[in-house]
Amino acid sequence: MTTYIDFTPTATQNFQFQPTLDGNVYTCVVTWNVSGQRYYLSCYTLSGTLVFNQALVGSPVNYDINLAGPWFTSSTLVFREGTQQFEVSP
Repeated sequence: MTTYIDFTPTATQNFQFQPTLDGNVYTCVVTWNVSGQRYYLSCYTLSGTLVFNQALVGSPVNYDINLAGPWFTSSTLVFREGTQQFEVSP
């Protein structure tokens, strides 16, 4: 079952959520990079170890760009730019 998470960034703190990927819970943090003028997505284990950090890429309605890429084999993490939602499929 896909979980939908609304992306609601604020000017005062980084956006965070905890998806379940490949059966484990992770902490994802979205930060704004002033130099790059874009958002970046970092994924950490619950103990704080960085799994990946990459630019936040939006998927169109008819195509999924899996942000979890090669780090997770059975789960997908997609950011839908049109709805401003993350879609997590475990």
